[in-house]
Amino acid sequence: MSNSDFRRFLPAHDHAKIAGPTARAHAEQRLKSERAQGLFANWRKLFEQPFKGVTTAGKAIPNLFSLRNEDAPTAAMIAAADSLLGQLSADQRAAACFEIDSKQWRNWQNTELYVEQHGLRLDEIEPALREAVMTVPRAGLSPMGYQMSRDVMRLNRFLGDLIGGPHVLGEWSYTFCLFGAPSMNEPWGWQLFGHHLCLSCLVIEGQMVLSPMFWGAEPSYADEGPFKGIRLFQDEERAGLDLMRSLDSAQQERAIVAHSMVGGDLPEGRRHFADNLHLGGAYQDNRVIPYEGIEGGALSKLQRRGLMDIVEAYLAPLPPGPLGARIEDVERHLDDTHFCWIGGTGETNSFYYRIQSPVVMIEFDHHGGVFLTNAEPEKFHIHTLVRTPNGNDYGLDLLRMHYQHAPHHRHD
Repeated sequence: MSNSDFRRFLPAHDHAKIAGPTARAHAEQRLKSERAQGLFANWRKLFEQPFKGVTTAGKAIPNLFSLRNEDAPTAAMIAAADSLLGQLSADQRAAACFEIDSKQWRNWQNTELYVEQHGLRLDEIEPALREAVMTVPRAGLSPMGYQMSRDVMRLNRFLGDLIGGPHVLGEWSYTFCLFGAPSMNEPWGWQLFGHHLCLSCLVIEGQMVLSPMFWGAEPSYADEGPFKGIRLFQDEERAGLDLMRSLDSAQQERAIVAHSMVGGDLPEGRRHFADNLHLGGAYQDNRVIPYEGIEGGALSKLQRRGLMDIVEAYLAPLPPGPLGARIEDVERHLDDTHFCWIGGTGETNSFYYRIQSPVVMIEFDHHGGVFLTNAEPEKFHIHTLVRTPNGNDYGLDLLRMHYQHAPHHRHD
């Protein structure tokens, strides 16, 4: 599609979906609608459930994960976190810091609605402190992962400028939290979330889990202004399409769930007004998601390499050691890894795909307009997601094992 396609769907100035002069006022107005109230009420109900993890049949598969040294950049993350803590006031510490096993790990969402009463909101603090916050994810992510995070945030501001709502959709409209005390020996972690972004990172000695990861943008590129030239998700989009096109007709028949993203042969109830075709979004920590599509064992050697190329693209925000460990995890279960598809396979077709195995779940989805006016999914509005099924989102299965096996935590 051309770089100007999204501009056909810019709302008229008096029809922009900005409902208040501040982020809080906007959220207050939007939450007066029955649809928004129903969404957040359901999310609250899901949040109150005990954590089990995403599964295919309702019960987590045991013994998939293990405590190990992955050469995570733990010392660098600790130095960044300690520096940040030294700059926080008592009130800011109270807002941003939680116990390692706090339920607040799961209290994230990816809309623009600023409803949270916890965490450190980045557009409400001084620039110097904001930069100190960002040194934590910068220390924990690969350079590509940090750049991608910042580009998501910048495209959020680009959208805000496009529709006249930079006070609602801003570069710094994000919330940061610390869990536990930064330590080389004890578990701790951090989380950054907001519109189109969620990063949850648990650290245990030399090991880290970065999951769930949510990345998105509307539009997915900036064609003017200070962020001109930023473009996201091209590799993920192209790699998925290339793999789908590499399948023969019999393989494609197994992979395709539906040819239509809206109506048509799409199963009834499959599309959700907020998540569209995503199944693993905010508060879906316990969702039962059966396998669909074609399994890795039915792919050729070249197709399996293409599948792993996609997985590696989504895991690339991890630093080298943890990245290598996660790739090995996925490769061990490659025969049981499923690839499914919804939509067309032409250059201009929008589509959804999911890669799902015992140890990773990846989703890619072209979305309809939220702030832009396209009713149908378009290729300039993209959501992507990475989860760790079977109980290890937020590293919680590793946390359980740490408390079970660490000598200083064991009890008779």
